[in-house]
Amino acid sequence: MANSEKNDTLILGAGAAGLSAAIELWKADAPFTVVEKETQVGGLARTLELGEFRTDIGPHRFFSRNQYLYSFIEDVLGEEWIPVERFTRFFIQGKFFLYPVQLGDVVKKLGVVKSTRVLLDYLCEVAKRPFHRHDPRNFEEYVIRNFGRSLAELNMLNYTEKIWGLPCSELSTDWAMQRIKGLSFVAAVKSAIFKAKQGPKTLVDRFFYPEYGAGYLYEQIQNKISQDRDVHLGSLVKSIDHDGSSVTRVRMEVDGEEFVMDPAWVISTIPITDVLNFLNPSPPQDVIDAAAQLKWRGIVHLFLKIDKPQVTRDQWMYFPDTEIPFGRVSEMKNFSPRMSPADKTSLLVEYFVWDGDEVWNATTAELFERSIEWLDRFGFVKREEVIDCHSYRIRKAYPVYDIGYEERLGVIKDYLAGFQNFFYAGRGARFKYTNQDHSLEMGIMAAKSIIDGKRYNIDEAGSEKEYMESYPLQGAGKPSS
Repeated sequence: MANSEKNDTLILGAGAAGLSAAIELWKADAPFTVVEKETQVGGLARTLELGEFRTDIGPHRFFSRNQYLYSFIEDVLGEEWIPVERFTRFFIQGKFFLYPVQLGDVVKKLGVVKSTRVLLDYLCEVAKRPFHRHDPRNFEEYVIRNFGRSLAELNMLNYTEKIWGLPCSELSTDWAMQRIKGLSFVAAVKSAIFKAKQGPKTLVDRFFYPEYGAGYLYEQIQNKISQDRDVHLGSLVKSIDHDGSSVTRVRMEVDGEEFVMDPAWVISTIPITDVLNFLNPSPPQDVIDAAAQLKWRGIVHLFLKIDKPQVTRDQWMYFPDTEIPFGRVSEMKNFSPRMSPADKTSLLVEYFVWDGDEVWNATTAELFERSIEWLDRFGFVKREEVIDCHSYRIRKAYPVYDIGYEERLGVIKDYLAGFQNFFYAGRGARFKYTNQDHSLEMGIMAAKSIIDGKRYNIDEAGSEKEYMESYPLQGAGKPSS
């Protein structure tokens, strides 16, 4: 049995939040230990190396309103992150549309009749607004009121249901407020009219990306902090002991042996429902019941190595139509040429699933058969062009914002607030659908709370009201050329 000093911070998880917290503590010369159950750092943003190919587990790009994060990443990567000209589309009714939605593109591809229907539906919703007796009660009501039914059904309602596996009438308005607040039909029209007068590059146009994949950032952080701090991979938490107001001891399995810490502070980045299972004594029954009602979506990935130099220009594409089995396809070479050999490319095909459902349990061969028919039909890749394929599964990838989740989550957060030396940060840890930059911010805020002796509000990360897709791209970091 091994033990550490009582003034150490224990960081559970080596994803974006965990490693951003770690390097902040490292810069402050504060003692800490990182424990990660996977054999690789990066969490949901890790990059897999498969022979000559590299792939993220889902498309990741970096953007932020926070100037500090640009400096943070440049300090780690130096020149090894690059600006990428963004090109993404979604496939609806047999046609590819630009994403984010551009009105001119929609009108051109829908035609005059359908485009007129979109406009009339929107005007109808505008006319109804003075007579609404209540705010939107669910995601479906929100998007129909703000965009009209025709546009909502074009690419919002169907894709949202595909991701979450629930009718949009059962999803909280929080999902709309977090992901599409600031977007509107009027904003789309203005964008189309004034596009030529657009000022600086926006996040629609360009983003930054590490040359060797999103996970390369976390690999480099690991290299830095491992010089004089412990980062234990392939390790498991067994129990988190507490006295009701503080975490007193954490028992783990590290390198096959029992490892015990009596930490001064704990930063947890593992899913919030998993943390509750580790607590000893167990939480009150109302907390356990609340956690049992929180829902998570998983992802199944199919990675295809392809014997041709390029499939499309897209970094990623969305497929909202329900008859298409997968939801998103990424071509990693379009993020960085380092992700594939020069004469070959790859596709990452994503399925959104419930843990244990038919797709979750499908073999790699079965996933390939589900996918190749459609990929061939789109003209992307033929069966004989596929060199090899791999599958990868992630549980608890997406916290589900179903109606009532806020109350259930509030019960859990109120309980955890009673532990004075415990912080939780990151998407799964806070049950908050955040982007990579927000998870980095959360980890930094947790570390700063310890360094500064002041508890910062971690929920403020990712709470911007502006629609981030259209926010002007920061001039920091890599130059624009």
